[in-house]
Amino acid sequence: MTDSTFSRSTTRRTVLGAGAAGAAAIGLAACSSGSSGGDAPAADFTEKGPITLARGKDTSGALTEFLDRWNSEHPDEKVTLIELPESADDQRSQMINNAQAKSDAYTVLGLDVVWTAEFAANQWVVELPKDKLPVDTMIEATVATGTYFDKLYAMPFTTNAQLLWSRKDLLEQAGYTEPPKTFEELWEAIDKIRAIDGSINGFGSQYSKYEGLTCQLTDVVKSAGGAIFDADGKPQADSAEAVTALQTLRDGFDKGCIPKEALTYKEEESRQAFQDGKLAFLQNWPYVWDKFQADDGSSQVKDKVQVSLVPAVQGDGTSTVGGLNLAISAFAKNKGTALDFIAFMTAQEQQVAWFEASATPTAAKAVYEDATLKEKFTFLDQLKGAIDNGVSRPQVVKYGDVTQAIQEAAYGCISGTTEAKDALTTLQKQLTDLVAK
Repeated sequence: MTDSTFSRSTTRRTVLGAGAAGAAAIGLAACSSGSSGGDAPAADFTEKGPITLARGKDTSGALTEFLDRWNSEHPDEKVTLIELPESADDQRSQMINNAQAKSDAYTVLGLDVVWTAEFAANQWVVELPKDKLPVDTMIEATVATGTYFDKLYAMPFTTNAQLLWSRKDLLEQAGYTEPPKTFEELWEAIDKIRAIDGSINGFGSQYSKYEGLTCQLTDVVKSAGGAIFDADGKPQADSAEAVTALQTLRDGFDKGCIPKEALTYKEEESRQAFQDGKLAFLQNWPYVWDKFQADDGSSQVKDKVQVSLVPAVQGDGTSTVGGLNLAISAFAKNKGTALDFIAFMTAQEQQVAWFEASATPTAAKAVYEDATLKEKFTFLDQLKGAIDNGVSRPQVVKYGDVTQAIQEAAYGCISGTTEAKDALTTLQKQLTDLVAK
């Protein structure tokens, strides 16, 4: 997908750094010996037997139950979990190392939704037969995240969008009836809350120098009316809108509305700070809801949380869309079992059960109409809207280089090392060089 809204995405035909499908192949040659997609030999899906699932750390704790269910029903085709690090950057690095070694250690790969172009272009994953998977039951935009040159290489399993989690008790004490919608309103609310309770640290999100920071810059730029890449795949990271967006985040740190310790926050660190009562506001993924509502005394915010869209520079807040897709390694054995396992995990029954067990949104349309889920997750309609109207991170074959450049630029500014204009001028040059190669 490009940096147009998630709901407008259709396929990987427009690959950032190329601007058109034909030009995409030029960019691929610089980073792999693979083709621009589509000419790899067809995979053999008749072979059955034991497989592995390589994916990031399951912070929900729900995965074991699903794997046990599969294994009990398929004693000769058991799946073994290979749990990769929690960091998306580290996951991608290990998967690439495995692929470059042409190792059969990984069978099913849990891919971040922005990795499809890179993995498909390099022929590290195989094309999936759509008629063997419940593709038509999925949200259309999620299927697009697994599609490259009109072919399916990764089946959507989960999707995601961030929301703003607010301490409604603190808002009420400060005289508010609803959460802030813009960053300026957010700063004002924090000042009023702090006038009542000076121990509150304000707002937290994921500002450590890792993949989460790419998400943060992508969505705040979108909410300012800009995009890091335009619809034709050309970088526009130094636009006036992008500078305003990055300056907004810098202002939050300079004002003290975002604590300096947030420069070390990833998902779990920011979640824990809010759950411990240190923050008035948190931007994070929906998995945090169950943890906030825990009855075991671990949460200081139980029954005190209100949910809304993430803050915007102007207008409505836009979340970067996340999620996990399931692909099959080109070098794996037992691809037939791998395909059956993916079909199992993406069937409606498992999609509903996974959301209920993990509080992680899944990709099936029916999930968002399920009465039980709507009762448990009262923010489900808001979440579906956030997913439909979210923004994607850059969909590029050289994603690792692009995201690293974005992270360096954003972190340099919010940490006080560089000014927003200078940081984004440098980023524009780096991205322009990357997509020209």
